[in-house]
Amino acid sequence: MTARVASLWRYPVKAHGREEIARADLVCGQCMPFDRLWAVAHDQSQADGVEWAQCSNFTRAAKAPGLQAMTSTLDEATEHLTLSHPELGNWRGHPERDAAALVAWTAPLVPAGRAASARVVRATARGMTDSDLPSITLCNMSSHRAVSQKAGQDLSIHRWRGNIWIDGLAPWEEFDWVGKTVRIGGALLHVHERTSRCLATHANTDTGARDVAILDVLETWGHQDFSVQATVAEPGTIARDDRVTLA
Repeated sequence: MTARVASLWRYPVKAHGREEIARADLVCGQCMPFDRLWAVAHDQSQADGVEWAQCSNFTRAAKAPGLQAMTSTLDEATEHLTLSHPELGNWRGHPERDAAALVAWTAPLVPAGRAASARVVRATARGMTDSDLPSITLCNMSSHRAVSQKAGQDLSIHRWRGNIWIDGLAPWEEFDWVGKTVRIGGALLHVHERTSRCLATHANTDTGARDVAILDVLETWGHQDFSVQATVAEPGTIARDDRVTLA
């Protein structure tokens, strides 16, 4: 079976919603377009969006698992965003101009005792990914199926919040790509490292409730990693069903 792109995803506001897209124009030194362009800083954070900041500066699903059930739709021309959540309903607005309303809408999802969401910051250099690289996350459908099988239930791919999902590989084959270059559609990506996972993966992406100890499942393979982090080595357009090969 030839390895191909199964789906493409972006997360306009870090940890707040997910959106499937049909294609993307990748640029060197940048993440997936509109991916983690905004982030919600908590009341103890000094992050301003000018420089990359660690995920601990932001409200995220590892601390507020209810966020995992959120979906999003972005109008690229106006940068207006629609967020949907099974408990909160819908929110519509501009993440910066309507930041106070966005923070208020998501407040019920932040557990008591956690740092409260305070403001929205815009990434001015590149997206606020968890990695200090301008990273794009490559995920393997076969590895996901292996985790689901070991967990004893059908898990959603959204637990991993990946950008590019690839089908047609062997389970965990993507780990062998570290240090190598991969061609996806019209772009080349250099694979840097495996992705270490956190408690965000424990949350059900339909309900936002923690229901599966994914980190314990991963530990049965002797690690807590899933997917790999890549950067754009040669710009180009990628789309669903594009062929994926080692360069």
